[in-house]
Amino acid sequence: MFARSVALLCGLFGCLVAGSAHAGAPPSGPYVLGTPPKQVKRVVTLVPSLTEMVQSLGAGASLVGVSRYDESKEVAKLPRVGGFVDPSVEAVVALHPDLVLVQPGPGNQRPVEKMVELGVPVLVLPLHTVTDVLAALRAVGKALGRDTEAQALVTRIEATRARIREAAKRQPAPRVLFVYGFEPLVVAGPGSFANELLQDAGGLNVAADAGTAYPVYSVERVVAARPDVVVDAADVDVGKDTLRALPGLSEARWVEVPSLALLQPGPSLGRGLEELFLLLHPAPAPRDAGVH
Repeated sequence: MFARSVALLCGLFGCLVAGSAHAGAPPSGPYVLGTPPKQVKRVVTLVPSLTEMVQSLGAGASLVGVSRYDESKEVAKLPRVGGFVDPSVEAVVALHPDLVLVQPGPGNQRPVEKMVELGVPVLVLPLHTVTDVLAALRAVGKALGRDTEAQALVTRIEATRARIREAAKRQPAPRVLFVYGFEPLVVAGPGSFANELLQDAGGLNVAADAGTAYPVYSVERVVAARPDVVVDAADVDVGKDTLRALPGLSEARWVEVPSLALLQPGPSLGRGLEELFLLLHPAPAPRDAGVH
C-alpha cells in the first residue's frame, strides 16, 4: 500500500505543479495525442487509478502493461512499464499497445511525447478534481467501446455524492485537517481532490485559506485553527506524535483513512466519500440491550 500511495500522491502533486504537462495541450479535460485505432484491444496504464478505471469498465482483459505501483492481484502477472514520473518508453513500445492511458505530470512529459513520436497513441487524463475523474471515466469508456458502462458508473458516483451531501445537512459540520505528511506538514488545501470530498461530506477544511491545493502548512496556523478532526492520510508517522501533542491538536479526534479510496482519484471515489462521511460523522455506539 505504501508504494502505491506514494505514486498516487506524486501524481496529485506533480499535476498541480506542472499544470498542463504537455506543450500546446488544453488546460483541462481529456485529450488524445496521436491517432488510436477504431477498436482498442491492447492498453497500457501508467498509474493505478487508470488501471482501476479500465477494470471498473469491464475491460481488464485489454490491459497488457501497468505501472510498478499497481498491486491488484488481477494485474499481478502483467509487465511493468515504470512509474508515473519515469515510464520506460522502451517497455511501453515493446508491448505494442493500441493506447496508453496517462495522467499528465512534469516527470512524464518527455517520455510520453517520445511514445507518440514512435507511433503509440496516448490518452491524457488530468485527475485534479472530481469533475476530472468523471470526465476521465467517460473518455476511457469511449476509447474502449464501453460508453454505457462508463455512464452507469458516473451516474452511481453522482448519486452517492448527492446522497452523502443530503445526509451531511443533518449533521454538525466539524472543522477538519486532512494530512498527507507530518514532516513537513503537507495538507489538503483548496482545489484538492480531498477538499472537494470534505465539502461533500459536510466538513470544514481548516486549510481552506491555503494558497495551493497541497501546501506545506504552518504548524502555528493549525494550532490556531483547532480542528475537531484530523484525518491521517500519511504513509509515514514521523512527526505525528509531536504534532498530536500540541495544544489545539491534542483535543482533536484523530482518524486514519481506511483504504486508498480517499487518495485515489478514480472510480472508487464514491466509496472513499462514504468512508470519509463515517470518519467525520461516526455513528453513535449502539446502546446495550440491558440499559434503559
